Amino acid sequence: MRPIVRLLMLCCLVLAQPVLAEPLEDLYLVRQPIDSQQPADREAALQRALDTLIIRLTGDPQVVESSNLAAVRAEPKQLVRQFGYEGDVLVANFDATSVQRALRDAGIATWGENRPSLLVWWLAESAEGANLIGDGQGGADMLRSAAQHRGLPVQIPLADLQEQLAVTRDAIERAEPSAFAEPSERYDADALLTVLAREEGEGWQARWHVWLGDQHGEGKATGTSQEALADAVMLAVQRYLAPRFVGVEGELSSVTLQVEGANLARFAELDELLQPLDAQLYQVSGDELIYRLEARPEQLQAQLELIGLQPLPDEVPEPSPSVIQPGGAAIETPIEAPATEGLVLRYGW
Repeated sequence: MRPIVRLLMLCCLVLAQPVLAEPLEDLYLVRQPIDSQQPADREAALQRALDTLIIRLTGDPQVVESSNLAAVRAEPKQLVRQFGYEGDVLVANFDATSVQRALRDAGIATWGENRPSLLVWWLAESAEGANLIGDGQGGADMLRSAAQHRGLPVQIPLADLQEQLAVTRDAIERAEPSAFAEPSERYDADALLTVLAREEGEGWQARWHVWLGDQHGEGKATGTSQEALADAVMLAVQRYLAPRFVGVEGELSSVTLQVEGANLARFAELDELLQPLDAQLYQVSGDELIYRLEARPEQLQAQLELIGLQPLPDEVPEPSPSVIQPGGAAIETPIEAPATEGLVLRYGW
């Protein structure tokens, strides 16, 4: 849809307070270690950075081995907007439109910018004792860096005395989310991640649990250092969460999406979320939007819920008005409803 038309649509909406959900920042920015700034090392680092981004967008490390991506991976610079260096790290900022087009042409589904935020309770045990990583500590930067590398928005708790008393080794090992309900109340997160990390010999190992809604995943990870362990845990969590938001090729359905309670900020957020799906804004009426698109219903619904939308009950059709004819006979006059195509989803804020 043309920008001016979208602007006119925006002007039709009622102003209100914006929703809290925000897209993940720096999704297409990758920091990749590099041996030197020589051309050969730079090209190799750019390819590794592109692989990292592809995994970040799909949640599947095996995707980078797809033959459909061979030509793209051979020339990663074509997808880069700009790059620079921070010490021994190459910082590559990829062009979102070009990357999405390349993946779409290769038949690969992706995970959008709206992702569940994780509240991370990370307890690290070493010879020096146990440490619950809190915001402002050195370990917090390590966790944020690993999460950003894997495309996961995270929140690091304060780890004050009250939280340290609640989030213990026993609580994490029991793996009961109710044990973390009280200390987690002060944080506005979509999902809960608990990790028990232990120093073993010359390396580290961890057991992690993640809860998103009524879904629970768990696993183990290892690393030669705490930084490597954090990256391994975030990669494993990403791989667990991604299938909820990334569809499987060949399962598209025609969807009519009706959304109520829109305003300027909400329209902009929803429109950005739906752009990768080539959604067509069909109608605006007051605070109601109607889109038509081809999508995978489960993944679409999961994405909608991330920005605060909730499913609405099916509408109950009102009785058709009657016209009283001479002699007392009533003839029903049907009311024509807006035409819909395929599956109809109704959501509201």
